[in-house]
Amino acid sequence: MDDRASDPTPTQTEFPSAVDRPRRTLLAAAGGGAALAALPRFAIGQGAWPNKPVRVICTNPPGGLTDAYARQYGEALSRKFGQPFVVDNRPGAGGTIAADALAKAPPDGYTIMVAIQTPLWNGRVLYKSLPYDPDKAFAPITLFPAGALAFGVHAKLPVRTPDEYVAWAAKNTAAVGTYAAGSWPHMIADTWNRTRSLKLDAIHYKGEPPMWIDVASGQVSAGLGSFQAMQTHIERGTVRPIAVVGQRRSPRLPDVPTFVEQGHRDPIFALDGWLPMVAPAGTPEDIQQKLADACVEAYGTDKIKAMHETFGIPNGPVGLAEARQRWRDEAPQWVQLADRLGIKLD
Repeated sequence: MDDRASDPTPTQTEFPSAVDRPRRTLLAAAGGGAALAALPRFAIGQGAWPNKPVRVICTNPPGGLTDAYARQYGEALSRKFGQPFVVDNRPGAGGTIAADALAKAPPDGYTIMVAIQTPLWNGRVLYKSLPYDPDKAFAPITLFPAGALAFGVHAKLPVRTPDEYVAWAAKNTAAVGTYAAGSWPHMIADTWNRTRSLKLDAIHYKGEPPMWIDVASGQVSAGLGSFQAMQTHIERGTVRPIAVVGQRRSPRLPDVPTFVEQGHRDPIFALDGWLPMVAPAGTPEDIQQKLADACVEAYGTDKIKAMHETFGIPNGPVGLAEARQRWRDEAPQWVQLADRLGIKLD
């Protein structure tokens, strides 16, 4: 079984790209062209949003945190707005396949994306060229917290701390699994190669589930990802979590210290990650606001809170203004980190 990022791109789901444009009777009723000019741009010819299904592109396959956010919040948005929010999984190429599809979509509110950070932030320095401009193509709606992702090793390895893993990897052929090229675990492996003189191979998968299967079987020695995706393997005793990223421990792994607590001070170990929801640039402001508000509201429901608890994530998505501010403040940190490490994916 090999579900790695070199597999062919999945067949893309087709959605209508144009919206029916019924004639309006407002012209005669309100005095012709002057009344039409007074209407908001999006209201002209399209009616109230949404009046048809909304496509939710996802950079990752089913089974991991990114897909869970897309599906669970998509269901909440469907209930809120009365139209289906249909998830369209497009994994591969570090998320750039999905991001390119979003960049080419009309900015009409009928295509959004839930994504890992790579194609939106890091990608501009990870790839020599992209089919879209990440600085101009996307509008951030909200940011979903990635939580304290855990670094887990094959349970038969004689290691219980990151330093012990580094020492073991220095004497053995070792590979770290990643859920996408250019992702957080990829940069951790690259950091250790640069700062600890290791020769770790980064093995890229289309998402977490196949990565953890290979860690559990010993095909790769370690990986980094969400608690929910690795939980089964922890319970079976085939994967041992030894550290978590970010500033705080995971509520689901309270006895597992952070990398920072264990003396790993490089920024890659200390940053808190996000999974952004974005729309094509130019999507009307009122639609962006409605989507952000609805996501924040959905976090208050029992079903969404239970999903967060499953993944060990105690906080919810942020509002539109905060999403934009964090995008401006934090994206450059990830870009600088990827640039400093010199990772090139093409």
